[in-house]
Amino acid sequence: MFFCCYYIWNKACAIITIAFVKERNAILLLLLTSFIWGLSFVAQSVSSDLVGPFTFNGIRMLIGAVVLIPFSYKSLKSHDKEYLAKLFKSGAVCGLFLASASMMQQIGVSYSTAGKAGFITSIYIIIVPIISLFFHQKVGKKIWLCALVAIFGMYLLCMDASSLFLSKGDAYLLLCAILFAFHIMAIDHYAKDLDGIDLSMVQFFTAAFVCLIGMGLFEDPSIGALKRSWLPIFYAGAFSCGIAYTLQTVGQKYVKPTLATLALSLESVWAAVGGAVILSERMSMREMIGCILVFSAVLLSQVHLKKNVASNQK
Repeated sequence: MFFCCYYIWNKACAIITIAFVKERNAILLLLLTSFIWGLSFVAQSVSSDLVGPFTFNGIRMLIGAVVLIPFSYKSLKSHDKEYLAKLFKSGAVCGLFLASASMMQQIGVSYSTAGKAGFITSIYIIIVPIISLFFHQKVGKKIWLCALVAIFGMYLLCMDASSLFLSKGDAYLLLCAILFAFHIMAIDHYAKDLDGIDLSMVQFFTAAFVCLIGMGLFEDPSIGALKRSWLPIFYAGAFSCGIAYTLQTVGQKYVKPTLATLALSLESVWAAVGGAVILSERMSMREMIGCILVFSAVLLSQVHLKKNVASNQK
């Protein structure tokens, strides 16, 4: 019954994806992605005391890849060798960035606080427009303004005035933010010429391969720990990876990377909401103001969205 419901959910996501793309509302796919990612922080928090970062990421990435096989099988059979060669090359590049960023985040969180981790990771909102400049992509003043407002909102949401120094864990998290920025740019570069589900599956297999090697070399997970953490790992794999990263890949075909980062940045807001609802964590007035600022930045960035999306497809 569970797997039947999950199959129907995947089909629904595929139908919704096609509908949104046809209506040029791909930004909504990225907002849904941020919601799923936000709740995955809850899953990560629950399982962090049971399994190591390589184990958690290796298994979740493998699950994400496996659940996409039925939806990618026909597509792979219908394409020629040239497409497959480009797919595996592109998926390998994206997968390496994804694995590296995920591991830096997991290691950084173990040395730092969750609040500071959320803020430092969100710096990719600013890093992506900076990287875009090196690829001769124009970044409008409105996007810079929205990014700055979102960053300030993240500061209010995730940090306090007593913890502003850069520790060992913070350095890992800063590197994580840089790697996630490059991952977004890589998706933007490769996704336009490839099927989004195919690309997601290959990048997950690549990331899983890298992380599982790390698990074998540096960790020794017990069967009991895996049994106790199977539900959060499954959510992080099937939903955060299998569904959310696929929606990101498809959505970014029609949305500029600078705009996509603003929509995806809402994951920190959803993480705070999920923590409050599921883990009974309370949000202060400062944190609520931070949420409002981030939402406002994302909404402001959507003005004249259809014009921007249309120009991306020319």
